[in-house]
Amino acid sequence: MSIPQSNLDELMKNPKAAGLLKNKALLQTILNAPDTQRLIQLLDQKAGGDLKQAASSAAKGDTQALTGLVRQVMGSQEGAKLIHQLNQKLEQSKS
Repeated sequence: MSIPQSNLDELMKNPKAAGLLKNKALLQTILNAPDTQRLIQLLDQKAGGDLKQAASSAAKGDTQALTGLVRQVMGSQEGAKLIHQLNQKLEQSKS
């Protein structure tokens, strides 16, 4: 069985993602934001404590588990609200 390659190259092809990854101060601010921390908690709850494993698999190219978790969380009222708030903060940071 072959080991999947990292998705970092693909991610860097997306202008928004590349811009965020290159702006370390903004990325750190977003990661430390209470909304982000709550979103991570929700994802970990849905993953049954296996969020790190899902994220690790996604980094290696297998995004299925993490994508499923994000869909589940976005399907909840709180998760959708948190995603919306984070998107707004990202848009504001570009201004």
